[in-house]
Amino acid sequence: MSEQLPINPALLTWARERAGLSFDAAVVRFAKIEEWESGVSAPTYPQLEQLSDALKIPVAVFFFPDPPDVPPINETFRTLPEAELERLPSRLHLLMRKAKAMQLNLADLTNGQNPADRVITKDLEFRVDTNLVEMVAQVRAYLGVSLDEQMLWNSPEVALKEWRAALLNAGIFVFKDAFRTEGYSGFCLYDDEFPIIYVNNSSSKTRQIFTFFHELAHLIFHTSGIDKVRDGYIERLVGDDRQIEILCNSFAANFLVPDHAFEAAVAGLDANEATAELLADRFSVSREVIFRRFLDQGRVDQQEYDRAVARWNNQRQHGAGGAKGGNPYWTKLTYLGREYVGLALGQYHQNRIDENQLAEFLDWKPKNVSTLEDYFSRGAA
Repeated sequence: MSEQLPINPALLTWARERAGLSFDAAVVRFAKIEEWESGVSAPTYPQLEQLSDALKIPVAVFFFPDPPDVPPINETFRTLPEAELERLPSRLHLLMRKAKAMQLNLADLTNGQNPADRVITKDLEFRVDTNLVEMVAQVRAYLGVSLDEQMLWNSPEVALKEWRAALLNAGIFVFKDAFRTEGYSGFCLYDDEFPIIYVNNSSSKTRQIFTFFHELAHLIFHTSGIDKVRDGYIERLVGDDRQIEILCNSFAANFLVPDHAFEAAVAGLDANEATAELLADRFSVSREVIFRRFLDQGRVDQQEYDRAVARWNNQRQHGAGGAKGGNPYWTKLTYLGREYVGLALGQYHQNRIDENQLAEFLDWKPKNVSTLEDYFSRGAA
């Protein structure tokens, strides 16, 4: 394990620059990085593992003959101003690199082919001036979940699991993490074969559901996106980019609470916070979704909407969407999802990867992988 490994030095430079790590900063963490990148010497396997963890790149990528031809993450965020991207917390940048690593992992585990029978981002296409009601109807039909079925789900927890399963069946992998930074509910990374959604597990379950569909709309328009609690940056967007971001918000609200159902439910009720709370329970959505519908219809103004959302966000306790019991094994399964964990375990049991590689795919310590598999076999998460 201490033997130097023959890897292409260009891969090290590519991985470091892609992670946004300057050469000077890299030297602090890896004293021999200059030798490695110049080809004078090479890292050992344990050192590659450390690089993998720091740069959020799978170890397997370092053994590619050349740097993979994937665009920089920032290029896919069409609807987020450059200045807004630069202001993102370092934790968000790390999670985005982690998300990109998950896309590379998926490609490695599946020989580059999405395991779903169909992929919604390939099958559905809409113009930015599309009719919102028609878009909602087509996406709901594609996912195969009727409003009647949605209304039978008796809790946000059930709804969250069912929607996650529906997205997976449509070719969208959903991963979770604790963002540990306020104001961000989730993001998505577009890819032709492996579009993914990353959700802040510390958000309430109903907020996570909204994030699912805000990000799904982004992916359908072939863009990456971020779901921020406050989205004032939209005013600085122009043209199609601005229209897409507005449409993503409206799509999520209209998908979860369609026009006809909303009008029937709100009949005779005032457009206020009490009504929002009542209808939120009925549809297993957040209060913001109902208030967004009021805002879209002009029943409340932007200031009233912003004040209510800010107040509701302040009321939420950190970790409201946490995984079962705080147990790290349940948490890991919740974050990765059963389908992804199953893919990695399948490759391991077919002797296509060893235990160390399995641990890398699962981002878990090798000595604890067998226990994680035991929890997986219980059908949790």
